[in-house]
Amino acid sequence: MKLSGNNTALRNFSALVDFSNLINSSLDLDFALNNLMLTCFGKFHTTKGIVCLVDENGLLQHKISKGYLGEIAEKIPAINASEIDTCEVLKKFKEENNIPICKKLISTSGIVGVIFLGEKITKLPYEKEDHEFLTTIINIASSAIENSQIVAKLKTANRNLDGKVNQLSSLFDLSKEFSGILEENMISKMVVFSVIGQMMVSKYAVLTCYDDEISILDSKINNDDLTKALSGCGLKNISSTLTKTEIEKNNKEIFDLGIELIIPMQIKGENKGLILLGKRISGAEYSNSDIEYISSVGSLAIISIENAKLFKERLEKEKIEKDLELAKNIQKNLLPKKFPKLNSFEISAFNETARQVGGDYYDVVKLDKNRTLFAIGDVSGKGVQAALIMANVQAFLKSICKQNLPLDKSTDLINDLVSENTSGGGFITFFWGILNDETKELTYVNAGHNPPLLIRHGEITKLKKGGMILGVMETLVPYEAEIIQLEKDDVIVLFTDGITEAMDTEMVEFSDERLEEISLKYASLPAYELTSKIMEDVKVFTSGAEQSDDITSLIVKVK
Repeated sequence: MKLSGNNTALRNFSALVDFSNLINSSLDLDFALNNLMLTCFGKFHTTKGIVCLVDENGLLQHKISKGYLGEIAEKIPAINASEIDTCEVLKKFKEENNIPICKKLISTSGIVGVIFLGEKITKLPYEKEDHEFLTTIINIASSAIENSQIVAKLKTANRNLDGKVNQLSSLFDLSKEFSGILEENMISKMVVFSVIGQMMVSKYAVLTCYDDEISILDSKINNDDLTKALSGCGLKNISSTLTKTEIEKNNKEIFDLGIELIIPMQIKGENKGLILLGKRISGAEYSNSDIEYISSVGSLAIISIENAKLFKERLEKEKIEKDLELAKNIQKNLLPKKFPKLNSFEISAFNETARQVGGDYYDVVKLDKNRTLFAIGDVSGKGVQAALIMANVQAFLKSICKQNLPLDKSTDLINDLVSENTSGGGFITFFWGILNDETKELTYVNAGHNPPLLIRHGEITKLKKGGMILGVMETLVPYEAEIIQLEKDDVIVLFTDGITEAMDTEMVEFSDERLEEISLKYASLPAYELTSKIMEDVKVFTSGAEQSDDITSLIVKVK
C-alpha cells in the first residue's frame, strides 16, 4: 500500500510538472484556459466545467465552458469577486446546475477568476486528494492566466501607442494652425483644406450640433436637402464612424445625397458635430488610415470650435459682470449712506450680498422732527431678480411714507403693491417700525420677517406682531401694529436669515440661539460696536465656507 501511495504521488507530481510546462509554454489566454479545463477533465473524470475571469470592474465574466447545453454564460451571476464565498445567487446557480466544485483562481495580485467543475462521470464525490491536486494546478494556472492577461494588455497598449504616435506625427502642424483660430468659419475652412482637398472629394459638409441645433459651417450640398435629410438621423446618437454600407442601411436619405462617410466630432464622448464626405473623385475607398486621419482633424477642429464658443461666452460674461458691478454700485447707493442723528436712539447697520447684487434691504427715513422710520426686508431668491424686487420695495416705501398713513394701513398698501408687481412666486419678509424721538415709543409691524430681538435687562422679547409676508396675495386680513414704550439701554436687533442660517464648513448653521447669545453678551456696547461684534462672530463661524445668502443686520439702541 505504501508503494502504491508513492506511485500515485509520483504520477501526480509528474502530471503537475507536465501541466506547468505546457500551460506556461504559451502566453495565449485561450490556450491556458483550455489546458486547465482539459487537465481537470482528464484527472477528475468529469465532462463539465466553466471558467470565469474577473473583469476590470471586479465582476465575474464567463470565458470558457464545456459540457453544458444552452447559454450557460447567461445564467452565471455577474457578482463581485469578493462575494464568491457568500453570494446566495451563486449558491443557487451551483445547485441548479449540479456543480460540486467552485474554486477561486488566485494569483499574487488577488483573485483572477473562478473554476466550476461538474460531477464525476462515476458519480463518486471528489476526494481530499482531488481537492489538493486541484488546488495545486489552480495555483499554477492562475499565474499563467495572469501573465497571459498582462501580455494581451501590453500588446493592445503597444498597438494603440504606435497608432497614436503616427497620428500625432502627421497632425502636429495642423494642431498649431487650429490652436490660433477663434472663428468658426475659419476653422471650417481649415477642415476643408486639410481633409476635403487631400481626399479629393466633390461633396462634403461640416456641421456642428449644440443644444440639438444643427449649424452648417461649410457644405457642397444643397442646404435645404441636407437639413431635411439630417432632421431624422439623430445627430447626437452618432457616436462612431459610419461607412458607406452603414449609411445606406440606416440613413438612406443621407446616402441618397451622395454621402459615403460620416465622422463624428466629439468632446468627452459627446457629439458636437459631423464631417460628411461623399465619394472620392479617384473612386478609391476610404482606408482605415484615411478615417483615422480625418477623425483626428475633426477632433482638433471641434476643440477649436469649442474654444471659439468659450471665448465668445467669456466676452459676454465679462460684459454681464461689468453690468452687474454697475448694478451693485447702484444698489449700494439705494441703501442709506448715513443715519439721521437722534437724541434718544443710536442706529447702526451692516449688509453683505452673497452675489454681486442681492435681495436684502434696510432703510432709515426721517419722517418729521420727532419720528424716524426704519425697515429691514429679505426678498426670496438671489441675484438680479431679487435686487429688482428690492428696488421696487424701496420705491414703494418712499412713496408710502409721504402719505403719512398709520403704519398698519401703510403695510396693507405696500403688500398690495408688491403683490401686484411681483410674479413667479416671489415674496418678501419685511419688518418696519417708527421711533418717536421725544416719547421713545416704538410702533412696528412684522410682515413675516424673522422677529427682531428686543433686549431689556438681560432678557429677550421677540417682536412678532403684524401679519403675513409681503407679495403672496392682496391684503385680506389687515396687518396689526404694536406700540412699545422703550426704556434707556433697550436694544433692538434686526437681522435677515442670512445670519442665522449661515453655515460653517461642516454645514452647521449659525442659529438663532447663537445670535441671541452674542446679542445679550454685548448688549451694553454702542450700536455700531454691537453690529461689529455680531458680524465678526458670523465671519469667524463661517470661515472657509461659501455662503449662499445675503447677510444684513440693523441695530437700534435707546440712549
